[in-house]
Amino acid sequence: MIGRILVVDDEKALVLAVSGLLKKEGYQVDVAHSGEEALEKIEPGAFHLVITDLSLGGVTGMDVLAKVREVDAETAVIMITAYGSEKIAVEAMKLGASDYIPKPFDNDEMRVVVRKVMETALLRRDHQRLLEQVQEVYGFEQIVGTSRPMQAVYAMIEKVADTDVTVLIRGASGTGKELVANAIHYRSPRRSRPMVKMNCAALSQELVESELFGHERGAFTGATQRAAGRFEQASGGTLFLDEIGDMPVEAQTRLLRVLQEGEFTTVGGRAPIKANTRIIAATHRDLGQAVRHGLIREDLFHRLNVVPIRMPPLRRRAEDIPDLMRKFLAEAEAEGLPAKSLDGAAVERLQRHLWPGNVRELKNLVRRLAVLYSQEVITADVVEAELAEEHAGDAAPGQADSLGEAVERHLRVYFEAHGDGLPPSGLHGRIVREVERPLIALSLAATGGNQIRAAQLLGLNRNTLRKKIRTLDIKVVRGVK
Repeated sequence: MIGRILVVDDEKALVLAVSGLLKKEGYQVDVAHSGEEALEKIEPGAFHLVITDLSLGGVTGMDVLAKVREVDAETAVIMITAYGSEKIAVEAMKLGASDYIPKPFDNDEMRVVVRKVMETALLRRDHQRLLEQVQEVYGFEQIVGTSRPMQAVYAMIEKVADTDVTVLIRGASGTGKELVANAIHYRSPRRSRPMVKMNCAALSQELVESELFGHERGAFTGATQRAAGRFEQASGGTLFLDEIGDMPVEAQTRLLRVLQEGEFTTVGGRAPIKANTRIIAATHRDLGQAVRHGLIREDLFHRLNVVPIRMPPLRRRAEDIPDLMRKFLAEAEAEGLPAKSLDGAAVERLQRHLWPGNVRELKNLVRRLAVLYSQEVITADVVEAELAEEHAGDAAPGQADSLGEAVERHLRVYFEAHGDGLPPSGLHGRIVREVERPLIALSLAATGGNQIRAAQLLGLNRNTLRKKIRTLDIKVVRGVK
């Protein structure tokens, strides 16, 4: 990028000399022969660097500096000072000037100072541009949905983003907990600092403390050099602890100490290190139940659960499915997969599905449809066949345990969605309604659409099964099994 510079001085000879020198260095140069003229030219993004004499008639160099700070804080300022005004130049640097050059100066000095300040200014703008791009990738734009449950999530993100409070994101797998953590960080004052992520379920008990807090050389076998942990890597930024419900109890004790005292020590270390890190945690588990079973420390749970955000399962926001589907189809097309769309009946079928895998399951299904089918418009029959095939793997003939596992999965998803606050009245009927449709669909898929065999597998009368198929609007796909 070619740097753009504004040279300001009421001495025309100096303006001519400096601008000529900088043009030879390859910069784009504009000039102003007074402070007033400079103020008119200073606009957001107009210049990377302003070089101004400190002593100007009327509007001074300090006025020019104030204008730059007000209009575009990313623009650097170099002051040209007369003999004896170095103290004022130092004051200008305290107010935001990048450097100063005393008169008289030679060309080499001007070149060196301008090059140094310009490189820093360009790097700062590149950093800001990358930060904005990251915010586009990780901000609200990646969280799709206009349903009431998602509007509540957006409102919580807005409330907590500008604070340093600890946030606990709860929800089933595939609901988008990490996207919410990203949005909170990249909308916060810490967005220019690192966001470090750690999956607590992916590490062994022996490694989790070293990963969190780092270790010193010789702290344990294989520790051949000092290594910074996630807390140190995230200094000034955010540490995202995913699947916090799977953290070993021993590591929970040290994590609690960090949250309480604001400092930690490395494994094998003695000197405490300040922890200037915001914590965002996430879990798919019922932490209240985990506390009762002794899997999570109660005091740690309360430290983490300062601001809870509950991610709704996809079946509770079915109106968001069309937007999600279009997003995933567009992403697949951008990656070179064939362009596809779904007809209205296919979308309606997707909205009736229970989505035990939530948004992740929908994304995988959409990509599978884009790859496996030649027609440009996907119909409801195709969607039904894919959903049946997807769940048939859980219910192959002669494998009754697979059906039981499927029921258990749907029950787990149901309880995760409702939590402990579900009233006991009508619980059995609620669970039956949640499980009955996918259970019948699985049975039909397992028997190739043979309703007699499916009824036998379910222990139902054939007429009862037919009635339930009609009532629950289950599509029967026939095939050899």
